[in-house]
Amino acid sequence: MIHLVLGGARSGKSRFAEQCVAEYAAIGYQCVYLATATALDTEMSQRIHQHQQDRVSSPHGWILHEQAYDIAQTLVAIDKPQQVILLDCLTLLLTNHLLLDDGASWTMQKSLLLDSLSALQSEVVLVSNEVGSGIVPMGELNRRFVDEAGWLNQAVAAISDQVTLVVAGLPLPLKA
Repeated sequence: MIHLVLGGARSGKSRFAEQCVAEYAAIGYQCVYLATATALDTEMSQRIHQHQQDRVSSPHGWILHEQAYDIAQTLVAIDKPQQVILLDCLTLLLTNHLLLDDGASWTMQKSLLLDSLSALQSEVVLVSNEVGSGIVPMGELNRRFVDEAGWLNQAVAAISDQVTLVVAGLPLPLKA
């Protein structure tokens, strides 16, 4: 099962995704948190530290993997039955690759990710930002980010069994 959870910044999408994982934890699944954030400044370092502390205190007994670039390879390496993987988040993964300023890296990793998702034995919940509801941003990198995020979300949604949009903390099923 692949479940894509979309939403804007601070929409409640990660909290909703964690609730989805809790349903698997309740029936004995092992819970894996695959985090993609990188600490490029002090504020982001503090956010990452807070997320790490939140997971430690979680009743799910998260197994944590932090991977900023090679997500598909990590998914394949940790894959097993009776496990649910929460990947948070696809748009941070995209940002990491765009900041490498290497179009080939992102194209390859996106392809590997899409290919690997359907072959996994694990249940997967993916979190991504929905950025297509705003204005066209200024700046080449910003426009590329919006374009790539939209294409990535469409591609993942196409292979997902479920897609949920979270707005103001409220989940809206788009695909069930």
